Amino acid sequence: MIIRDLPPLDVMSPSEIEKIHDISLELLQKEGIEFHNEEAREIFKKNGAKVEGKKVFIPAKLVEEQLKLAPSTFDMFARNPDRKVTIGGGNTVLAPGYGSPFVMDMETGKRRGSTFEDYKTFTILAGNSENIDVVGGVLVEPDDIPDNIRHAKMIYTGVKYTDKVLMGSAMGAKKALDSVKMAGFIYGGEDYVKNHPVLISLINTNSPLQFDNRMTEALMVYARNNQPTIVSSLSMTGTTAPSTIAAALVQQNTEIISGITLSQLVNPGTPVIYGSASSVVDLKTGNLAIGSPETAKMFGGTAQLARFYNIPSRGGGCLTDSIVPDAQSGYESMMVFLTGVCSGFNFILHSAGLLENYMTMSFEKFIMDDEICGMAKEYVAGIKIDEDYLGKKTIMDVGSGGHFLSTDHTYRHMKELRQPGVSLRDRYMSDCPLPDIVGRARKRYQKIVEEYQAPPLERSIDTELQNFIEKLT
Repeated sequence: MIIRDLPPLDVMSPSEIEKIHDISLELLQKEGIEFHNEEAREIFKKNGAKVEGKKVFIPAKLVEEQLKLAPSTFDMFARNPDRKVTIGGGNTVLAPGYGSPFVMDMETGKRRGSTFEDYKTFTILAGNSENIDVVGGVLVEPDDIPDNIRHAKMIYTGVKYTDKVLMGSAMGAKKALDSVKMAGFIYGGEDYVKNHPVLISLINTNSPLQFDNRMTEALMVYARNNQPTIVSSLSMTGTTAPSTIAAALVQQNTEIISGITLSQLVNPGTPVIYGSASSVVDLKTGNLAIGSPETAKMFGGTAQLARFYNIPSRGGGCLTDSIVPDAQSGYESMMVFLTGVCSGFNFILHSAGLLENYMTMSFEKFIMDDEICGMAKEYVAGIKIDEDYLGKKTIMDVGSGGHFLSTDHTYRHMKELRQPGVSLRDRYMSDCPLPDIVGRARKRYQKIVEEYQAPPLERSIDTELQNFIEKLT
């Protein structure tokens, strides 16, 4: 978990945020938003919203009342109590890539469909990372596992190979309920789960201005069980959203706050995160440009809007449009991730492994991104200042023309410099081959997988989970 000592970076003025908020409320009240779920529409109707067909027209007062009920911070509990994280405030919690159907095999230079073995490997890398806090979810979409058990196998893998916070399935009511039941096996009963957030799930809107049935069902299941959801929009400028960043933020905000309103109507006070995966589209190619400065600015606006509502935020990540782990993937990922952290995001999905604007994951890129996460973590911790760190006595003792190598002050602080995991700080040697970052990252991930020791899992829990999965087949 990253603890930010630096103040968040604002990209808009308070009056500009107010304008986005006011237009969003007007859109919800006059234009409405479609919910493709009858139960959700009935909940809105019972609470004073007008419903016409699938469209719900939500009064501004109702939205503002419900937004105030969402907590500004909440704890998430893990199988290992030391892995507990707090979402909100000055914290940034990290989760790896999510949702990619492909894996880039750098040894063959070919992109291929992801498999369950890939899912396991990425889970091990996430479990090994000192920076990643949350595992599970759709790390990749393994196409060699039947859909009816895929979600359960994903959760089981997260429990089997890590003891970190878990993500649950958002693919409809049944899979959400299955996730809650499995959490009950892990944590000693569903009563514990209802009183302790242990699963977090990603609920995506269907831009423009829609919630599909599957995501809405899952949102309501998790809300009833007091499990947090990330209500997130993927508005794409010029295609599923207006072409300007400001207008896209208006539409995104309209979608997100309507989903948060529903979560609070279902269960007042249930934890929720204001989320975004929105991006700009390069209309020359028709592709997303998630590694662009415009996307970084959109994320900055997202984080600021979440602070306006005093609700934790999600966005950012080591995002790139590059199709391979190269220099482009490095500088784009660092820009989007670091600006996301500095913007004040409390939860960052896609923190490691992603290539090709959400489409592909890479083992080598995961290692490189983990390095970025560690560097950013050190940067936003700020500069410690006290009598010892200011070093006045040491400077006076050494005086003009001396050196500090042999001082007690140097000895006390010499190990504080963050040591890189895969980056080099060597000098050039003419008789040595030039270093290759991708090759070093490959060796590192392979060594991690080979030597990884999963945290122990009680046999009774393991058995219950496997029996549950067996019954789903």
